[in-house]
Amino acid sequence: MTAVRVPPLALTMGDPSGIGLDITLELWRSRRTLDLPAFLFIGDPDALAGRAEAAGMKVPVVEATPETAATVFDDAVPVLPVRLAEPAVAGAPSSRNAGAIIGAIETAVTLTMAGRCAAVVTNPIAKAVLYESGFPFPGHTEYLAELAARATGRQLLPVMLLAGPKLRSVPVTIHIPLKDVPAALTTDLVYETARVTARDLSRRFGIAAPRLAVAGLNPHAGEGGALGLEDDAVVAPAIARLKADGIDAFGPLPADTMFHDAVRATYDVAICMYHDQALIPAKALGFDDSVNATLGLPFIRTSPDHGTAFALAGTGKAKPDSLLAALRLAHTLALHEGAASTRGEA
Repeated sequence: MTAVRVPPLALTMGDPSGIGLDITLELWRSRRTLDLPAFLFIGDPDALAGRAEAAGMKVPVVEATPETAATVFDDAVPVLPVRLAEPAVAGAPSSRNAGAIIGAIETAVTLTMAGRCAAVVTNPIAKAVLYESGFPFPGHTEYLAELAARATGRQLLPVMLLAGPKLRSVPVTIHIPLKDVPAALTTDLVYETARVTARDLSRRFGIAAPRLAVAGLNPHAGEGGALGLEDDAVVAPAIARLKADGIDAFGPLPADTMFHDAVRATYDVAICMYHDQALIPAKALGFDDSVNATLGLPFIRTSPDHGTAFALAGTGKAKPDSLLAALRLAHTLALHEGAASTRGEA
């Protein structure tokens, strides 16, 4: 794996009124001590330079391409310009800048799918700001899947993986109301989500035979039907199909007992039935350094596992730990995928 060389990472600006600019600048300033993988910042260079100046940071910002980013990275932040409609104000988001925020994501995906960048790393967006401009997608994950579908001509199942130092977890249903989960949860969806997870853990994470612990939907995994029928009727058949495919999956497990230290040691990823079932333990066990990775796409995507934190923007108080973890994980996944490609693995 160490012999594989990859292009720079494509780092989007996210919402320029949030902390994305702050943590990007902070990490670049510490690039040598952190052994930071080279990235190409995709966004407004004036916004990035302005935030640096306001913070008293001496950070050079230069326009660059994927082909020149690694060369200039040691001396300046390489930026592929995507211009804002109006100047960004720290802590005061504007829906007028939604087009540039979305455009940065599209550009990052295009460059990565063309092989000019190694992976997409997204700084946080504020979905409410984008909704004001007519953005129709529930979040980053669903939008990335749409961009991939447009490029490939086929529908893809995006899988959200929260990867932290103590836990990897996947929600089968993502950004939907809790009341809608039982109807949305199907055997096919549980099976396909777990299958995609197992495949990408093997190809991109280098885990040869991933162990999947599958959570039940109901308390006590349904208690034999006394607390709900979905675990026996929906989840268990999906696990049986996974086992028949040779995937090491087991459950359904009671969610209240599957996240303590002893049980976590028995699996590589927890497959959970809904958003909070997966994200609460992931954030509790690694809030500052967990990473949001999207599986099931024809490109690698990671993101810090936090929001825009508008109240912290421009204050110098935002922690860059999760973005650092996202950049490092994206680089590692790109190396794994590159090594797998050289071996001829699908």
